[in-house]
Amino acid sequence: MPSTTPHALIVGVGDGLSAALARVLTQEGGYRVALAARHPGKLDSLARELSALALGCDATDPAQVEAMFTAVQREFGSPPGIVIYNPGARVRGPITEVDPVAVADALA
Repeated sequence: MPSTTPHALIVGVGDGLSAALARVLTQEGGYRVALAARHPGKLDSLARELSALALGCDATDPAQVEAMFTAVQREFGSPPGIVIYNPGARVRGPITEVDPVAVADALA
């Protein structure tokens, strides 16, 4: 039987925007959240703080994305009501000095 507690999935979780959204959803919205990142070990602290499900997922790999949604449905009893897709890489530095190939890879 599906849970009546609303739940959300956030893909590409880091310590910035995605973490802030997870906190708002859990602390103000009453949601249970699943957090996904390429390296799930970096999610440990946030997952403990929010009693969240932490998952490893490379969002560029369709098989991993499918497995992530399956894990969320298995844990919460139904598909997530909200999905936030926020993966990305960052290339830092002055615009005149960043490597254009690295920027293209980050955008991809």
